[in-house]
Amino acid sequence: MVAAAVVLSSSVAVDGLADSKTLTARKRDVLYGQLTQDAGVAYAVAVVSSIEIDDVNILRATHAAMARAVAALESLPDFILVDGLPVPGLPVCSRNIVKGDRLCRSIAAASIVAKVHRDRLMCEYDRDFPQYGFARHKGYGTREHMQLLMRYGPCAIHRQSFAPVAAAAESQRRQPTLPLS
Repeated sequence: MVAAAVVLSSSVAVDGLADSKTLTARKRDVLYGQLTQDAGVAYAVAVVSSIEIDDVNILRATHAAMARAVAALESLPDFILVDGLPVPGLPVCSRNIVKGDRLCRSIAAASIVAKVHRDRLMCEYDRDFPQYGFARHKGYGTREHMQLLMRYGPCAIHRQSFAPVAAAAESQRRQPTLPLS
């Protein structure tokens, strides 16, 4: 789970900001470069591990990642706009905006920074666990990912509490082991 907090100066003009899910990987990379290198942009990223997600659940882990990203900013903003549901425990007042990544520049910017950071993490995980194809599907539940998960069972970065992962782990436990000859 990756979350980002982005503070855009009113003087910052970043053309093409949009919901990260609607942009190509190339366009996201270009915008990520602009956002993370512009002096008028403050940003921070927080990552929550699969272990923590399994411990607290995905919603609480998402809230924790958002709060950590905000806390990691060099200086706290006066007000926070949050994509989706309200996030309890933020250090300043906030307003949630459902589908905020489509409606608000700073939320769209945060969605881009978080998605590019996450995609790059998945490429790193692909080097550690090449049999899973993380560089291609980025951890999403594609047909390929589910097939590889069933073939190899879960690895260290899979969320054990996610039903398809639990099913793959159970399937691996039930497979008979062949005696060594």
